[in-house]
Amino acid sequence: MTATGKKKILVVDDEITVCKSIRQAILSDDYEVDMALSGEEALGKDKEKNYDLIITDLMMPGMSGLDLLKQIKASRPEARVVMITGYPTIRTAVESIKMGAFDYIPKPFTPAELRALVSRAIKPPEAEAVSEAKVVETKIPAGYYYLLGHTWLKLEEGNQAKIGVMPDFLNSIGIITQLELPRIGDFISQGEVCAKITDADRFVHRVWSPATGRVIEINVNLLQDNSLLRRFPFEEGYLFKIEASRLEEDLQGLLLAK
Repeated sequence: MTATGKKKILVVDDEITVCKSIRQAILSDDYEVDMALSGEEALGKDKEKNYDLIITDLMMPGMSGLDLLKQIKASRPEARVVMITGYPTIRTAVESIKMGAFDYIPKPFTPAELRALVSRAIKPPEAEAVSEAKVVETKIPAGYYYLLGHTWLKLEEGNQAKIGVMPDFLNSIGIITQLELPRIGDFISQGEVCAKITDADRFVHRVWSPATGRVIEINVNLLQDNSLLRRFPFEEGYLFKIEASRLEEDLQGLLLAK
C-alpha cells in the first residue's frame, strides 16, 4: 500500500491502448494504477513497488503472462495476479489458476466485470477475517477435485458430478444478494461461467466451471436460501450436478484434496 493508503495495481499489456483502457476502468480514489508494456518491464516495476495486484495479458511477445506469473509467485508468493485471456486460451487460463493466479478474465469483458474482479482480488485479508459472511467450514473434504480458489467437483455415479463454490471464493465477496444458476439442459465447458453471484456492493462475480458437461440438476434450495452456500459449502450448498463429457481430460486441470 502507498503512503496515501491507496492499493497499488499494475496493468501489463504490450498494447498501450489496452493498458490505458483497463487503467481508466479501474482507477479510483482507492487505487494507484501503473502500466507496463512487457513482462520484463513489469518485473522491474514490481521489484520497486511490490504491487498488491498485477493484471496481465496472457499472450504477449517475449515474456508471456504465464512466465510473468511464475516469476512473480517465485519471489512473492503472496502477490495476487489476474490473467487476461482470449477464448482459445481458456484451458491455459485454468492452468494458470493451478499455478497460483488469483483469477482470470476472458475477453471481451466489460468495465463492470473488471471492477468486480478487482474488488475481490484487492480485498484486504483483515476484512476477510472479520466479515460477517465468512464461511466457517474451509477445509475441502478428501476426494474432492477443485479449481484453486474457485469451484469444487465431487464425482458421483457414472460420469455424474456435483459442482460447488470454494469457501475462499465466498469469503472474498461479502454479503450475497443474488445467485444466478444455469438451467437444466445447459452445456457448460471447463473454465467458463457456470454461475453468477451478486454482492451487497452490486458487484457481479462470475463463477468458473471446474468441468465440462450438461446440467442435469440444479440445487433449487439455494434459490430460496443462498445462505446454504456458506453454511454448508460442500454439502447442501452445492450449485448443480452435471453429466460430464470429458472428465478424464478436465480432471488433469484440477487439484485433488487428500
